[in-house]
Amino acid sequence: MKPTAPVPPRSSRTARPARHRGASRFALLATVTALLAGALAWPAAERAEAAPATFAHPGVTVSRGQLDFARQQVNAGAQPWKGAYDQMMASKYGSLTRTAKPRAVVECGSYSNPNYGCTDEREDAIAAYTQALAWYVTRDARYAKKAIELMDAWSATIRDHTNSNAPLQTGWAGSSWPKAAEIIKYTYDGGWANSGRFSTMLRDVYLPKVINGSNSNGNWELSMMEAAVGISVFLEDKASYDKAMAKFRTRTAAYVYIASDGALPKTVPSQNLDTTQKIVNYWQGQSTFVNGVTQETCRDFTHTGYGISAIAHIAETSRIQGQDLYGTDVGERLRHALGFQAKYQLGEAAPSWLCGGSLNLGLGPVTEVGYNALHNRLGIAMSNTERLTAQNRPAGSNNLFVAWETLTHGDNPS
Repeated sequence: MKPTAPVPPRSSRTARPARHRGASRFALLATVTALLAGALAWPAAERAEAAPATFAHPGVTVSRGQLDFARQQVNAGAQPWKGAYDQMMASKYGSLTRTAKPRAVVECGSYSNPNYGCTDEREDAIAAYTQALAWYVTRDARYAKKAIELMDAWSATIRDHTNSNAPLQTGWAGSSWPKAAEIIKYTYDGGWANSGRFSTMLRDVYLPKVINGSNSNGNWELSMMEAAVGISVFLEDKASYDKAMAKFRTRTAAYVYIASDGALPKTVPSQNLDTTQKIVNYWQGQSTFVNGVTQETCRDFTHTGYGISAIAHIAETSRIQGQDLYGTDVGERLRHALGFQAKYQLGEAAPSWLCGGSLNLGLGPVTEVGYNALHNRLGIAMSNTERLTAQNRPAGSNNLFVAWETLTHGDNPS
């Protein structure tokens, strides 16, 4: 899909009229009325956070054009896509003998302890997506049927997520399910009798758990909004899409610092981080702010990678749905976050002002989507991210909500 031009902020599109002495109330009222009419007449795709007039399918993180490109490259034996596909098919998620392990109540405590169905749910969701990708590449109906089998097993069983990690667990699994469902529903011609029940599962079990966001560490809300956006696309729920995108924009601005934010990072209003000390504490003790440092950089790169990945996934879904956020602050923050973390992941020593000179690395397979969008489509130089992306190919799965992105997004022009 060809990216749309970046949307300028409203302030640059509609100038405030000059005020002149002696202007009549009638003229002023007419001007205000005209401005309001113009604002209301703006197309949905131009507003800051707005669902498309018509949703594109498949349209969660990966588009039909991207799937076609990946399929073409794999079938031609081209690298790195063929190697990425082979890696996917050799994984536990690509097995046609996989048996779903659904539970009525998935209970996940902190760090998935206790773990009653947490791993099973996440991995069955990734497996459904894996099987859907395998179907698309091979057109072998066995893979589509296996994806449907996994989705049906859970939609017939799951009723709730409980314990302290329930919102995050719902976000992780809820990010993979719609990706699988979009491919099957809109590309498999063999039928999916229980697709309506699957929709009900997403609407009643998953969406309510994630749509209102979280005031925990930022990767929570970003993953939850990824699920909410993907679910909203599959359900064609414009109200939920708008709500999730608005939360996403606010959280992204509060998760990745860029110099234009000022002396301190932006915050999420509901968190009441109204003093410098509160902000520094929330940023894991980091008090020096430079382009690309994130709210969790000084916690560890693994959780930071979760947040960065969710930002890229939502931006990609938004682009597929007609609004390209890569040309907004979202893209700028993503570019800096990738480059900053990549530099240290590649081995550069941390300066003393950054996390006390000590970093916990482990960024994960999270660079492909953002790198492809920003470097390959927009032509932005990203040398650190480029090196790390090449080093990690083929990018596999983090076994939570990221999977096979060299296959789907690696140097993908669609």
